[in-house]
Amino acid sequence: QVQLVESGGGLMQPGGSLRLSCAASGSIFNINAMGWYRQAPGKQRELVASITSGGMTNYADSVKGRFTISRGNAKNTVYLQVNSLKPEDTAVYYCSADILTIIYWGKGTLVTVSS
Repeated sequence: QVQLVESGGGLMQPGGSLRLSCAASGSIFNINAMGWYRQAPGKQRELVASITSGGMTNYADSVKGRFTISRGNAKNTVYLQVNSLKPEDTAVYYCSADILTIIYWGKGTLVTVSS
């Protein structure tokens, strides 16, 4: 079994920054890639950023230049540095892990951007 636990969400003002963290545990010996998705109210879940085991990153156009994904030294953690927050960034942010082609999900952490 694989467990993913996110942390770091909260209520932020526009222009603010925060760092989301995700830690994977369990049968995680073959993590290929990890990523962050988000789902805003009334919208579908969308990819925010992903990073492969080799360090290749991919970002949604809407967050390029503002968000940075990285992995911890132990390779079972992934972070999302979020800068210049906008109200449209309000969503539940989910961590994902691709392990042997199976996608695992965390339960999500809420980020609310409001003045």
